[in-house]
Amino acid sequence: MNVPDDLKYSTDHEWMRIDGNRVTIGITDYAQDALGDIVFVQVPDLDSTVAAGASISEVES
Repeated sequence: MNVPDDLKYSTDHEWMRIDGNRVTIGITDYAQDALGDIVFVQVPDLDSTVAAGASISEVES
């Protein structure tokens, strides 16, 4: 399993990489394996602003 040390991890197997005022998010290898085939992903527009604690994405498998 690949676990880069430059990422911040949640207890829900999500990660984020902070680069200045831009954040890239994703899910861990474990979450990808657990989800199986992904059939739908909803993501925010590039450069959108998101409030703390708000849901920003949806993944269906």
